[in-house]
Amino acid sequence: MKIDSLILRTMVRYLFPLLLLFSVFIFLRGHNEPGGGFIAGLVASAAYALYSIASNSIEARQVLGVDTRLLIGIGLLIALCSGLPAIFAGESFLTGLWGYLSIPGVFKIEIGTPVLFDIGVFLAVMGVTLTIIFALEEVE
Repeated sequence: MKIDSLILRTMVRYLFPLLLLFSVFIFLRGHNEPGGGFIAGLVASAAYALYSIASNSIEARQVLGVDTRLLIGIGLLIALCSGLPAIFAGESFLTGLWGYLSIPGVFKIEIGTPVLFDIGVFLAVMGVTLTIIFALEEVE
């Protein structure tokens, strides 16, 4: 379903990167406040859905650059693998483990398995949502 509107195409040109950036913000905010992988995946999907409405689903798929079913599979695999380090550490599956990634004098970042789980959720939600949206748009 392509809506031939100059205003919509112009708006999407500016709104698309802003929605993707907002998705990253929501993702990173999700550990301490509301947000995380699920809602970030929905916001990113909304950006691609809007792009799809302004152009068409074929162009939106090309901009995405990966098959939506592959996103689902990779997301589920990452979410599953995020629980394995806890098992190897003698903890229950999906117990959060934290560590630090640091370069002396430059930065020190706390990283953990919950972040991996959120990445998996983000990719799975984005894949499922875009699969549904693109399929609905391609039905005529």
